[in-house]
Amino acid sequence: MAMRLLISAAFAAVGVFLCASVGSAADIKPAVVYDIGGKFDKSFNEGVYVGAEKFKAETKLNFADFEVTNETQFEQAHRRFAQRGQDPIVGVGFNQANPVEKVAKEFPNVRFTLIDGVVKLPNVQSVLFKEHEGSFLVGLLAAMASKTGKVGFVGGMDIPLIRKFACGFEQGIKYANPKAELIQNMTGTTPAAWNDPARGGELAKGQFDRGVDVIYAAAGATGNGVMQAAKDRGKLAIGVDSNQNHLHPGTMLTSMVKRVDLAAYESFKTAMAGSWQPGVSVLGLKEGGVDWALDQHNEKLISPEMKAKVDQAKADIISGKIKVHDYMSNNTCVY
Repeated sequence: MAMRLLISAAFAAVGVFLCASVGSAADIKPAVVYDIGGKFDKSFNEGVYVGAEKFKAETKLNFADFEVTNETQFEQAHRRFAQRGQDPIVGVGFNQANPVEKVAKEFPNVRFTLIDGVVKLPNVQSVLFKEHEGSFLVGLLAAMASKTGKVGFVGGMDIPLIRKFACGFEQGIKYANPKAELIQNMTGTTPAAWNDPARGGELAKGQFDRGVDVIYAAAGATGNGVMQAAKDRGKLAIGVDSNQNHLHPGTMLTSMVKRVDLAAYESFKTAMAGSWQPGVSVLGLKEGGVDWALDQHNEKLISPEMKAKVDQAKADIISGKIKVHDYMSNNTCVY
């Protein structure tokens, strides 16, 4: 509950004004356009789906959704939803920035929420996350859990956003063990990189062969292959976006949780309440937008020493004592 209130407050704080001309609470017809990889990717898309389902369960209001298979469908999906009177429409992923901007201009009375991208229009709400902060925490845990001193990272599409995950992860690793080595691979340079579990598994096995014993996967559905490979080899994996600890209990060290579920949920809830606001919000550890996951599935892998150190690091990041460099600020990784 506290996390939800923090995120709600963050959304409220960034809105410069309310759009009186856009849809009212009485006629809310929410919709979601997922990123490539499918809504049941067990990661990014599925997190949004979970948030939408939570809204549906609480309000008994259904939502429409669409799973794209290629980039050209983003704009078509948003336009068709807008033409049908869907409002608000949540677009999942940075790839949807241009389509959302174009369609939002055509339909100024429809509200759009864009996750992981920025569109500065009076009917668009842009939600960003400080992934580097959450990645720092799981990097710290990875370094402490590693017996070889070699830690791995498998990213999806090679874009600055995923480099941001990797950079935060590396900073956390070096904070815990300056001598640790990070081995990185990106899956590809096209959106297909988000949905290639076989390739993810191959990259993970290659890293294991080089001595890596903990791998962080920030690759959408591709990460499923990484986590399966870790299970098969008896190594450790770290999930991303959704809490993936339950997928392979015993070999999932933790997950870097990115609360895209609440981004979708709050978009629908505030629209229903008449308090939806445009603007840009950036959610980090302080706002409850990112975190690391500890539950019954991984608690035996997290020692008291590890928990104490990661809890202290989290508090120090929130207070500003530890400053985690954001790769996207200058496209370089500093630690």
